[in-house]
Amino acid sequence: MNSQIKTRLARIWRAIALPLVLLAAWEAATRLNPVDPHLLPPLEDVVARGWTESRNGDFLTALLASLGRDLAGFAIGALIGTASGLALGFLRPAQAILGPTLRAHRQIALFAWVPLIAVWFGAGEPGKIAFIALAAFQPSLINTWRGVQEIPDRFRELAAVLTFSRLDFLRLVGIPAILPAIFTGLKAALIYAWQATIGAELFMTIAPGIGGVMMQGRQLFQMDLVLLTILLLGLVGAGFNTLAGLSETLLLRRRTS
Repeated sequence: MNSQIKTRLARIWRAIALPLVLLAAWEAATRLNPVDPHLLPPLEDVVARGWTESRNGDFLTALLASLGRDLAGFAIGALIGTASGLALGFLRPAQAILGPTLRAHRQIALFAWVPLIAVWFGAGEPGKIAFIALAAFQPSLINTWRGVQEIPDRFRELAAVLTFSRLDFLRLVGIPAILPAIFTGLKAALIYAWQATIGAELFMTIAPGIGGVMMQGRQLFQMDLVLLTILLLGLVGAGFNTLAGLSETLLLRRRTS
């Protein structure tokens, strides 16, 4: 077994070690009965509930509804955030005018915007997507802006020597140099958007979605359903993070090849 495979296996083990420990502790707690099974049902009950719900089309419909509004909000927020970060980084007037306001905006807790968004866009689908977009906007903006600020001075000096126009500098030097920062922002935005999706479904009007299923489980005191949705949320978030990391690796590898 070569060192590369060993390193990859070690990385996978580190990633799954804590979840396995938590699952083992969960199973031990339900087997030894130190907690009320109505509050923490056995793991096999949650798995059985997952099988039952998977055969019921409503659960899949709820998941697809959540994913649809999540990706719509992410696309809007990430596009505006990345474009704003580029403008703030490369255009001094934009940085002088908008920079202080956007820095102040960063200090406001995300969920503090829920009442305002509900008034402006309503508590239905447009309001949910607007809230998700806001969650994706901030990390995309900040990481892109920071990436432009961290372009090495020698790159700018070389562009000046070669008499690059501003457009040539942006196309040949600026954008390639900040691609890692942009991808970092997009990865964070993807996770923030998924968290905001569930928050919007919980705190705005109930609509088809995983958040609605969770609320149903809480209201009916069906803890197996609540825990099932929590596990599903974690798996989807981990999947998003993995896909974003693979996409970043592939695109950056093609850029350097």
